[in-house]
Amino acid sequence: MVAAIRVPKTQRARRELLKHAPKLVETSKKTLILHGTKTSAVLNSVLSDIYHLKRDNAVKYTKKNDNIRPFESGGESSLEFFSLKTDCSLIVYGSHSKKRPNNLILGRTYDHHIYDLVEVGVENYKSMESYVYDKKLAPKLGSKPFFAFIGEHFESAEELKHLKEVLLDLFRGEVVENLNLAGVDRIYVCTAISPTTVYMMHCALRLKRSGTSIPRMELVEVGPSMDLVVRRHRLPVESLKKEAMKTAEHAKKMKNVTKDPVQGKLGKVYMPDQQVGKLTLANDIKGLKRERREAKKNKDDSKKQKVNPE
Repeated sequence: MVAAIRVPKTQRARRELLKHAPKLVETSKKTLILHGTKTSAVLNSVLSDIYHLKRDNAVKYTKKNDNIRPFESGGESSLEFFSLKTDCSLIVYGSHSKKRPNNLILGRTYDHHIYDLVEVGVENYKSMESYVYDKKLAPKLGSKPFFAFIGEHFESAEELKHLKEVLLDLFRGEVVENLNLAGVDRIYVCTAISPTTVYMMHCALRLKRSGTSIPRMELVEVGPSMDLVVRRHRLPVESLKKEAMKTAEHAKKMKNVTKDPVQGKLGKVYMPDQQVGKLTLANDIKGLKRERREAKKNKDDSKKQKVNPE
Protein backbone atom coordinates (compact mmCIF):
# COMPACT_ATOMS: atom_id res chain seq x y z
CA MET A 1 0.00 0.00 0.00
CA VAL A 2 1.48 3.35 -1.05
CA ALA A 3 1.57 6.01 1.66
CA ALA A 4 -0.26 9.22 0.89
CA ILE A 5 1.87 12.27 0.10
CA ARG A 6 1.40 14.93 2.75
CA VAL A 7 1.12 18.44 1.34
CA PRO A 8 2.07 21.40 3.58
CA LYS A 9 -0.96 23.44 4.59
CA THR A 10 0.72 26.47 6.19
CA GLN A 11 3.28 28.98 4.98
CA ARG A 12 5.66 27.97 7.77
CA ALA A 13 5.62 24.35 6.62
CA ARG A 14 6.24 25.42 3.02
CA ARG A 15 9.22 27.53 4.12
CA GLU A 16 10.66 24.59 6.03
CA LEU A 17 10.36 22.36 2.96
CA LEU A 18 12.10 25.00 0.84
CA LYS A 19 15.01 25.03 3.31
CA HIS A 20 15.44 21.26 2.84
CA ALA A 21 15.02 21.40 -0.95
CA PRO A 22 18.09 21.07 -3.24
CA LYS A 23 19.83 24.35 -4.09
CA LEU A 24 22.09 25.39 -6.94
CA VAL A 25 24.59 26.74 -4.38
CA GLU A 26 24.39 24.58 -1.26
CA THR A 27 24.69 26.02 2.22
CA SER A 28 27.36 24.87 4.69
CA LYS A 29 27.01 21.27 5.90
CA LYS A 30 25.62 20.61 9.37
CA THR A 31 27.06 17.95 11.68
CA LEU A 32 25.05 15.52 13.80
CA ILE A 33 26.81 14.25 16.96
CA LEU A 34 25.41 11.10 18.59
CA HIS A 35 26.22 8.82 21.54
CA GLY A 36 26.10 5.05 21.37
CA THR A 37 24.83 2.55 23.94
CA LYS A 38 27.96 2.98 26.02
CA THR A 39 30.58 5.75 25.96
CA SER A 40 33.71 6.41 27.99
CA ALA A 41 34.81 9.63 29.67
CA VAL A 42 37.45 10.12 26.96
CA LEU A 43 34.88 9.72 24.21
CA ASN A 44 32.43 12.09 25.89
CA SER A 45 35.17 14.72 26.01
CA VAL A 46 36.04 14.11 22.32
CA LEU A 47 32.42 14.58 21.25
CA SER A 48 32.12 17.73 23.38
CA ASP A 49 35.27 19.22 21.82
CA ILE A 50 34.08 18.44 18.29
CA TYR A 51 30.77 20.10 19.09
CA HIS A 52 32.61 23.12 20.52
CA LEU A 53 34.64 23.47 17.29
CA LYS A 54 31.51 23.22 15.11
CA ARG A 55 28.82 24.61 17.39
CA ASP A 56 27.64 27.13 14.77
CA ASN A 57 26.72 24.27 12.40
CA ALA A 58 26.17 21.24 14.62
CA VAL A 59 23.41 19.36 16.44
CA LYS A 60 24.32 17.25 19.47
CA TYR A 61 22.14 14.54 21.01
CA THR A 62 23.20 13.35 24.48
CA LYS A 63 20.66 10.52 24.75
CA LYS A 64 22.06 7.01 24.30
CA ASN A 65 21.08 5.13 21.13
CA ASP A 66 20.90 1.32 21.24
CA ASN A 67 20.03 0.31 17.69
CA ILE A 68 22.66 2.18 15.67
CA ARG A 69 25.17 -0.11 13.93
CA PRO A 70 26.32 1.80 10.84
CA PHE A 71 28.50 -0.97 9.35
CA GLU A 72 25.79 -3.65 9.62
CA SER A 73 22.95 -4.14 7.16
CA GLY A 74 19.86 -2.29 8.39
CA GLY A 75 21.76 -0.76 11.30
CA GLU A 76 22.06 2.62 9.59
CA SER A 77 18.30 3.31 9.39
CA SER A 78 18.30 5.28 12.66
CA LEU A 79 21.22 7.41 11.46
CA GLU A 80 19.37 8.20 8.24
CA PHE A 81 16.25 9.10 10.22
CA PHE A 82 18.19 11.52 12.47
CA SER A 83 19.94 12.96 9.39
CA LEU A 84 16.58 13.68 7.76
CA LYS A 85 15.10 15.06 10.99
CA THR A 86 17.97 17.50 11.66
CA ASP A 87 18.94 18.16 8.01
CA CYS A 88 22.55 17.13 8.73
CA SER A 89 24.82 15.62 6.09
CA LEU A 90 27.81 14.88 8.37
CA ILE A 91 27.63 12.36 11.22
CA VAL A 92 29.90 11.79 14.24
CA TYR A 93 28.93 8.71 16.28
CA GLY A 94 30.79 7.64 19.42
CA SER A 95 30.65 4.27 21.17
CA HIS A 96 32.81 2.26 23.59
CA SER A 97 33.18 -1.49 24.01
CA LYS A 98 35.80 -4.03 25.02
CA LYS A 99 36.38 -5.05 21.40
CA ARG A 100 36.52 -1.44 20.09
CA PRO A 101 37.38 1.00 22.90
CA ASN A 102 36.92 4.76 22.34
CA ASN A 103 35.38 4.12 18.94
CA LEU A 104 34.49 7.08 16.70
CA ILE A 105 32.58 6.73 13.42
CA LEU A 106 32.70 9.60 10.94
CA GLY A 107 30.19 9.46 8.11
CA ARG A 108 28.69 11.44 5.26
CA THR A 109 25.20 11.22 3.78
CA TYR A 110 23.76 11.95 0.38
CA ASP A 111 20.03 12.65 0.12
CA HIS A 112 19.88 11.55 3.79
CA HIS A 113 21.23 8.08 2.97
CA ILE A 114 24.61 6.80 4.17
CA TYR A 115 27.27 7.76 1.59
CA ASP A 116 30.49 6.54 3.24
CA LEU A 117 31.88 5.71 6.70
CA VAL A 118 35.25 5.76 8.48
CA GLU A 119 35.72 4.10 11.87
CA VAL A 120 38.68 5.26 13.99
CA GLY A 121 39.93 4.58 17.49
CA VAL A 122 40.92 7.54 19.69
CA GLU A 123 44.25 7.26 21.52
CA ASN A 124 46.56 9.68 23.41
CA TYR A 125 43.79 12.24 23.67
CA LYS A 126 44.33 15.71 25.15
CA SER A 127 41.26 17.91 25.59
CA MET A 128 40.98 21.63 24.95
CA GLU A 129 40.78 22.35 28.67
CA SER A 130 44.22 20.81 29.30
CA TYR A 131 46.02 23.44 27.17
CA VAL A 132 47.23 26.69 28.72
CA TYR A 133 47.67 29.64 26.31
CA ASP A 134 46.79 33.28 25.85
CA LYS A 135 43.01 33.33 25.42
CA LYS A 136 43.33 36.27 23.00
CA LEU A 137 44.71 33.75 20.48
CA ALA A 138 41.60 31.54 20.72
CA PRO A 139 40.13 30.97 17.23
CA LYS A 140 36.91 32.83 16.48
CA LEU A 141 33.66 30.97 15.92
CA GLY A 142 33.02 30.29 12.24
CA SER A 143 36.53 31.25 11.05
CA LYS A 144 38.05 29.38 8.09
CA PRO A 145 40.85 26.93 8.96
CA PHE A 146 44.05 25.89 7.21
CA PHE A 147 44.79 22.17 6.77
CA ALA A 148 48.22 20.54 6.72
CA PHE A 149 48.45 16.84 5.80
CA ILE A 150 51.99 15.62 6.42
CA GLY A 151 53.20 12.20 5.28
CA GLU A 152 53.28 10.10 2.13
CA HIS A 153 50.69 7.66 3.48
CA PHE A 154 47.94 10.18 2.69
CA GLU A 155 48.71 9.50 -0.99
CA SER A 156 49.49 5.78 -0.87
CA ALA A 157 47.23 4.23 1.80
CA GLU A 158 43.56 3.90 0.77
CA GLU A 159 42.35 4.21 4.38
CA LEU A 160 44.14 7.52 4.96
CA LYS A 161 43.02 8.88 1.59
CA HIS A 162 39.44 8.27 2.66
CA LEU A 163 40.03 9.69 6.16
CA LYS A 164 41.55 12.84 4.65
CA GLU A 165 38.42 13.48 2.54
CA VAL A 166 36.11 13.01 5.53
CA LEU A 167 38.19 15.27 7.83
CA LEU A 168 38.23 18.01 5.20
CA ASP A 169 34.45 17.81 4.84
CA LEU A 170 33.97 17.78 8.61
CA PHE A 171 36.08 20.79 9.61
CA ARG A 172 36.39 23.03 6.53
CA GLY A 173 33.22 25.03 7.21
CA GLU A 174 31.46 27.10 4.57
CA VAL A 175 32.89 27.13 1.03
CA VAL A 176 33.95 30.64 -0.01
CA GLU A 177 35.59 32.12 -3.10
CA ASN A 178 37.61 34.93 -1.49
CA LEU A 179 39.45 34.79 1.82
CA ASN A 180 40.96 37.50 4.01
CA LEU A 181 44.27 36.37 5.49
CA ALA A 182 43.58 38.27 8.72
CA GLY A 183 40.45 36.15 9.27
CA VAL A 184 42.34 32.82 9.16
CA ASP A 185 43.23 32.10 12.77
CA ARG A 186 43.43 28.30 13.06
CA ILE A 187 45.00 25.25 11.44
CA TYR A 188 44.46 21.50 11.66
CA VAL A 189 47.73 19.58 11.38
CA CYS A 190 47.39 15.89 10.48
CA THR A 191 50.55 13.76 10.47
CA ALA A 192 50.52 10.22 9.07
CA ILE A 193 52.53 8.15 11.57
CA SER A 194 51.76 4.82 9.88
CA PRO A 195 49.44 3.55 7.08
CA THR A 196 46.59 3.36 9.63
CA THR A 197 47.45 6.02 12.26
CA VAL A 198 47.15 9.81 12.08
CA TYR A 199 48.18 12.30 14.74
CA MET A 200 45.79 15.26 14.62
CA MET A 201 46.18 18.53 16.48
CA HIS A 202 44.36 21.86 16.43
CA CYS A 203 46.48 25.03 16.57
CA ALA A 204 45.88 28.76 16.62
CA LEU A 205 47.81 31.02 14.24
CA ARG A 206 49.83 33.94 15.59
CA LEU A 207 50.76 36.54 12.95
CA LYS A 208 54.08 38.34 13.43
CA ARG A 209 56.01 40.90 11.45
CA SER A 210 58.36 39.52 8.82
CA GLY A 211 59.58 42.70 7.09
CA THR A 212 57.50 41.86 3.99
CA SER A 213 53.85 42.14 3.02
CA ILE A 214 53.31 38.51 4.05
CA PRO A 215 53.36 38.04 7.86
CA ARG A 216 55.25 35.27 9.61
CA MET A 217 53.03 32.65 11.23
CA GLU A 218 53.56 30.79 14.48
CA LEU A 219 51.53 27.81 15.67
CA VAL A 220 50.13 27.69 19.22
CA GLU A 221 48.47 24.45 20.30
CA VAL A 222 44.98 25.09 21.65
CA GLY A 223 43.61 21.54 21.47
CA PRO A 224 42.23 19.06 21.07
CA SER A 225 44.92 16.62 19.92
CA MET A 226 44.63 12.86 19.45
CA ASP A 227 45.80 9.81 17.54
CA LEU A 228 43.22 8.44 15.10
CA VAL A 229 43.71 4.74 14.31
CA VAL A 230 41.66 3.60 11.30
CA ARG A 231 39.79 0.37 12.06
CA ARG A 232 37.18 0.03 9.31
CA HIS A 233 36.04 2.13 6.40
CA ARG A 234 33.33 1.82 3.76
CA LEU A 235 33.68 3.59 0.44
CA PRO A 236 30.58 4.86 -1.42
CA VAL A 237 28.88 2.69 -4.01
CA GLU A 238 29.99 3.68 -7.51
CA SER A 239 26.45 4.44 -8.75
CA LEU A 240 25.73 6.59 -5.66
CA LYS A 241 29.07 8.36 -6.02
CA LYS A 242 28.34 9.17 -9.67
CA GLU A 243 24.95 10.61 -8.73
CA ALA A 244 26.36 12.63 -5.82
CA MET A 245 29.10 14.15 -7.99
CA LYS A 246 26.64 15.64 -10.47
CA THR A 247 26.68 19.41 -10.67
CA ALA A 248 23.98 21.73 -11.97
CA GLU A 249 24.66 23.15 -15.40
CA HIS A 250 24.77 26.92 -15.25
CA ALA A 251 22.72 28.52 -18.00
CA LYS A 252 24.86 30.43 -20.48
CA LYS A 253 24.25 34.16 -20.56
CA MET A 254 22.63 35.14 -23.85
CA LYS A 255 23.58 38.45 -25.36
CA ASN A 256 20.85 41.10 -25.66
CA VAL A 257 18.31 38.89 -23.86
CA THR A 258 16.60 39.97 -20.64
CA LYS A 259 13.76 38.62 -18.52
CA ASP A 260 10.88 40.75 -17.37
CA PRO A 261 8.49 39.56 -14.63
CA VAL A 262 5.50 40.86 -16.62
CA GLN A 263 6.43 40.55 -20.29
CA GLY A 264 8.62 37.47 -19.88
CA LYS A 265 11.64 36.95 -22.11
CA LEU A 266 12.67 40.03 -24.10
CA GLY A 267 15.29 40.25 -26.83
CA LYS A 268 17.00 43.02 -28.77
CA VAL A 269 17.67 42.54 -32.49
CA TYR A 270 20.25 44.70 -34.28
CA MET A 271 19.19 45.96 -37.71
CA PRO A 272 21.40 48.28 -39.80
CA ASP A 273 20.06 51.54 -41.30
CA GLN A 274 17.79 50.56 -44.23
CA GLN A 275 17.93 53.99 -45.99
CA VAL A 276 14.35 53.69 -47.22
CA GLY A 277 14.40 57.13 -48.88
CA LYS A 278 16.99 56.00 -51.42
CA LEU A 279 15.18 52.83 -52.48
CA THR A 280 13.95 52.69 -56.12
CA LEU A 281 10.36 51.50 -56.44
CA ALA A 282 8.95 49.77 -59.52
CA ASN A 283 5.91 51.22 -61.32
CA ASP A 284 3.84 48.04 -61.14
CA ILE A 285 3.34 48.14 -57.39
CA LYS A 286 -0.32 47.86 -56.51
CA GLY A 287 -0.13 50.54 -53.88
CA LEU A 288 1.27 53.02 -56.42
CA LYS A 289 -1.44 52.14 -58.96
CA ARG A 290 -4.10 52.92 -56.39
CA GLU A 291 -2.43 56.21 -55.62
CA ARG A 292 -2.32 57.11 -59.32
CA ARG A 293 -6.03 56.30 -59.74
CA GLU A 294 -6.91 58.42 -56.73
CA ALA A 295 -4.75 61.29 -58.04
CA LYS A 296 -6.38 61.09 -61.50
CA LYS A 297 -9.86 61.03 -59.94
CA ASN A 298 -9.05 64.09 -57.80
CA LYS A 299 -7.72 65.87 -60.92
CA ASP A 300 -10.92 65.14 -62.87
CA ASP A 301 -13.08 66.35 -59.99
CA SER A 302 -11.15 69.62 -59.79
CA LYS A 303 -11.62 70.18 -63.56
CA LYS A 304 -15.39 69.65 -63.29
CA GLN A 305 -15.58 72.16 -60.48
CA LYS A 306 -13.80 74.72 -62.65
CA VAL A 307 -16.15 74.12 -65.68
CA ASN A 308 -19.35 74.20 -63.60
CA PRO A 309 -18.84 76.82 -60.91
CA GLU A 310 -21.71 77.20 -58.41
